[in-house]
Amino acid sequence: MTLAKEGFLDPKELDILPGMPSKERLEEGPVVVIECAQEIPCNPCEAACHKEAIKIGDSITGLPRLDASKCGGCGLCIAACPGQAIFVVDMTYSETEATVQLPYEFLPLPQKGDIVNGLNRAGDRVCDAKVLKVINPKTFDRTAVITVAVPKAFGMEVRCISLKKSDKG
Repeated sequence: MTLAKEGFLDPKELDILPGMPSKERLEEGPVVVIECAQEIPCNPCEAACHKEAIKIGDSITGLPRLDASKCGGCGLCIAACPGQAIFVVDMTYSETEATVQLPYEFLPLPQKGDIVNGLNRAGDRVCDAKVLKVINPKTFDRTAVITVAVPKAFGMEVRCISLKKSDKG
């Protein structure tokens, strides 16, 4: 198991998670992607979802299950997740790009229009990403939600960003 050995999930581990939308659902528009693989007492994502698309079940240690048919990709669950394991991916953003909404708890915050490094689950740079939106209300408790556009091939890979050295010092 890569998560236990390396600290991040590999594609085989992702495929078996109950919070992953189908490839077909990804092609229909924005949808939440829940990369939570640890059975720990946690359920803020379920409480944050007003459409009841995320269910933990009877045991608070259950993995979050996604009913992707109920998810409209609002992203309220992203900042609610203390494990930063929730993203919204829109593979239909354009012919060549996808968008990824992701949690971000670093300073300084990027600004709309910035070109940043798109990082994969291992923290490796995989592409340039353009910041489309930065949301950071007090209700998110210091977890900003950043929306970036990335080449479509990296829509299911980019899970974090870093500022380029020329950005923000």
